[in-house]
Amino acid sequence: MFLYRSVYEYGEAEYVIEKSRFIAHVSPVETPEEARLFIAGIKEKYKDATHNVPAFVCGAGSEHQWASDDGEPQGTSGMPVLKLITAEELTNVAIVITRYFGGIKLGTGGLARAYTHAAKLGIEAAGICDVKESSLLRYSFDYTHLSKITNYAADKGFDLGDIEYTDTVSAVISCPKEDTERLKSAVSDMTSGRAVLLSESVTLGRYVSPEKES
Repeated sequence: MFLYRSVYEYGEAEYVIEKSRFIAHVSPVETPEEARLFIAGIKEKYKDATHNVPAFVCGAGSEHQWASDDGEPQGTSGMPVLKLITAEELTNVAIVITRYFGGIKLGTGGLARAYTHAAKLGIEAAGICDVKESSLLRYSFDYTHLSKITNYAADKGFDLGDIEYTDTVSAVISCPKEDTERLKSAVSDMTSGRAVLLSESVTLGRYVSPEKES
């Protein structure tokens, strides 16, 4: 079941205009507390920067939103970044735009455009994904079936991991919850019913949105 859109992983991108460097740092987060820790870490790492402009949106309903201009003219930096996040319909994401002033003023409109563009590049670097309920199925199967199952998982966009090699192969296959029965049927067909389902659980999974794939 689809829950919300977010970013897939940490992303970083740099944008230079009129000798000012804008470095976007984008990360998935689960809570406002996690967002604040991420922001604090970036500010500490780039404490020599002119500005570290933060913004975050959290909650399945985007109910937690916060931004700061961090010394830039009011409304020229934090709010444009926040508006970009909400316009992209993203949540559980934190962004910090680090700026090293290059000596040439951009004006209020120029600042807003620069921060927005840097944030957009950072989001693209992090990748947009759909967060869904995900099934984790641990199977045990014969070595002769490994390549078929690996190729099937890759073709369907399912994750195959936590592989253990003993007298048989043990691996966890994750897929969107709505695809669970289709996956079970496919594994049964590929192994002629010999694969053993060892465990099954539900978690949250991140799946790259098709329109954002390169």
